[in-house]
Amino acid sequence: STEVVEYFLERIQNTSKSVFITVTSERARIEARAADARLSAGCALSPLDGIPAAWKDLIDIKDTRRTVGSSLFQDVPVSESDAPVVQNAASAGLVMLGKVNLAEFAYSALGQNSHFGTPLNPNSSDEYAPGGSSCGSGVAVASGFVPLSIGSDTAGSIRIPASYCGVVGLKTSKGHISTEGCFPLSRTQDTLGPLAH
Repeated sequence: STEVVEYFLERIQNTSKSVFITVTSERARIEARAADARLSAGCALSPLDGIPAAWKDLIDIKDTRRTVGSSLFQDVPVSESDAPVVQNAASAGLVMLGKVNLAEFAYSALGQNSHFGTPLNPNSSDEYAPGGSSCGSGVAVASGFVPLSIGSDTAGSIRIPASYCGVVGLKTSKGHISTEGCFPLSRTQDTLGPLAH
């Protein structure tokens, strides 16, 4: 896991313009070392133990700001704790690489962001839309910056960037995964889910 995390951190540092808003490299390295110790001892927490993941920046992650893709939240205090979904992922051994860009307030089908820049769709040499609002999640996976990203979907915000970027996205059933600690767009329709190859 440590080698994998270092590989992705180097890729993110060199080529992830407008994709990551926050990179949690210190936390990622600590979690990767812990995963390696568990894997060496033969006591993995789950089949995902040691796998790096990125998170849409509307989800609370301890010691990071939740910007929701807006300059209005660039100076808010850092989160004091992980959202329950992040806690559950950590309990399964996922390694937190950082938080990715999104359409401002998670409200766009195209994935444009004038505050942090629009992530470029890696499947085009032109500036094709990445799809929104989990644009950073789709682009991060499609560009090879991370094998897994967690986004949110209210009316297509996982499925659209997955389709545009050529990866797989899943809108989970409402209430299946807690959205506590996540900025709401629609409290009756918001869901969280993965994007991956």
